[in-house]
Amino acid sequence: MVRFLLACSALVLVGCGAPEVSDAPVETPDIAEEVRLTLADTISHPRRADDAARDQFRNPLETLEFFQIGPDQRVAEIWPGWYTPILAPYLADNDGTYVAVLFPEGVSDRIDERLRTFKETYADAETFGAIDYASFWNFQGGGEGEPSGATLSLPDNSVDRVLTFRNVHSWMGRGYAEGAFSEFYRALKPGGMLGVVAHRLPETRTQDPRASTGYVQQSYMKALAAEAGFEFVASSEVNANPLDTADHPMGVWTLPPRSRLPEDGSEEAKDFDAELYRNIGESDRATLLFRKPTE
Repeated sequence: MVRFLLACSALVLVGCGAPEVSDAPVETPDIAEEVRLTLADTISHPRRADDAARDQFRNPLETLEFFQIGPDQRVAEIWPGWYTPILAPYLADNDGTYVAVLFPEGVSDRIDERLRTFKETYADAETFGAIDYASFWNFQGGGEGEPSGATLSLPDNSVDRVLTFRNVHSWMGRGYAEGAFSEFYRALKPGGMLGVVAHRLPETRTQDPRASTGYVQQSYMKALAAEAGFEFVASSEVNANPLDTADHPMGVWTLPPRSRLPEDGSEEAKDFDAELYRNIGESDRATLLFRKPTE
């Protein structure tokens, strides 16, 4: 149609004595490039309706932008879940790969059932892409005095990003936090980045090496990363919550979304005000970015 109209216009101009227009084929502009999903697109998608209520505390767009998530990346998420409906579709539509790093099979029947459920939930490759799977766990126990056996089943130098959300306290509790950071370093490509979100303990408190309350000092995580070889890039306050005093009777699990209640008749149950903790919202969180050096 464009060529037809141009040809007709040429005839009119010639008839009026205007300069002759060449009858050579006219190149029409290509249709606009295919629009790719943005992070904002995936976050606002209706399939996330049940998760969206927590966006006010987890700030997924700002967090992933801070972690410099972009097209063509191979992104591994350690023990995934809440972020999967964002990251998997985004990476699938932008020539990237989402790597779900789960528990290995055989840890327990309960975990095996969770693995099956996860894979069934994200089996739709048209929506979530062809998800790659890997495992991460401490196979040697990590109890008091026991060596850390943290093992990540990813090849050396194989991913652009490793992301972990609210997991550091779990690795500390089992005694393999150092091994975890070392494994992430090994799996990242030179120049690749580690993004960490964790429940934050104020620097004025004493850090429990086992993080029994679920809270971890920002300086402690920076030390773990530095020991593994990482360079510190930046921190963000995007997931800060100044209402969280980090001294709750059931630790971080006193707050939403867990909102754990004390046992009836326990010391903690005296004068316990569940509404107070609900009003605090989710925990104050450190958001940290580290880089594996290129040399």
